[in-house]
Amino acid sequence: MQAIESFDVSYENAILKGDFHPAASSRHMLLLHGAGVSSRATASRSGLRPALQQRGIATTSFDCIGHGDTGGVLSISSLHSRTRQAEAVIAARKLAGPLANPLAGPLVICGASMGAYNAIRLTQTQQVAGLVLIVPGVYTPAAYSLPFGPQFSEVIRRDRSWAGSDAWEILKQFKGDLLVIAAERDAVIPLEIPERLVLSARQARSRRLRVVADADHNHLFPLLTAERPAEFEELMALMAGCGRQH
Repeated sequence: MQAIESFDVSYENAILKGDFHPAASSRHMLLLHGAGVSSRATASRSGLRPALQQRGIATTSFDCIGHGDTGGVLSISSLHSRTRQAEAVIAARKLAGPLANPLAGPLVICGASMGAYNAIRLTQTQQVAGLVLIVPGVYTPAAYSLPFGPQFSEVIRRDRSWAGSDAWEILKQFKGDLLVIAAERDAVIPLEIPERLVLSARQARSRRLRVVADADHNHLFPLLTAERPAEFEELMALMAGCGRQH
């Protein structure tokens, strides 16, 4: 197995820290982490990246500003900035990546929690063949450019602020494969959100909602790897098939 390749990408006044996990085939997925204490390491600790690697799927991930090895002050970032950070990584890796890691052409993007909204936004500027949204958060456009901090928190905590999200309209234009993975006992993301995301993607080549029983927002994959490995493998197969050329 090839070694993990670390990389740096310049973005405004920051250096985004990321890595590429190679796999046996040329199939590839870009992973976007969530908010809070999340980082690119989250997908490794949960078993997600190793499982994809075993299925022949290489992964690229990076730490957004304010997270992980990138570090920096979170308040200089925003949802809009996170989308642009992802675009910077995609652009840089198209040019600098090894042949086994082309982020050129149709992408498969996996976004978790807040990262799911960034993944949806990226479908507006990138050719995305597959979209995997895990415990997906969506946001009102009023919050998109606000720096992370008290004002951002106040806007998104208004009752059902997410109902006015532009995610629904964006997904109406999406023509790739959509897989949404939700947690039955998610205290952060109401089940109405993943359900509506799937319903919105009316032009998608395929669309599927999988609700994981008894799982919560932060421990979906750890629960499955520890207690229900067969179900974990089933989800990995669904993820591996998302965006695959038919």
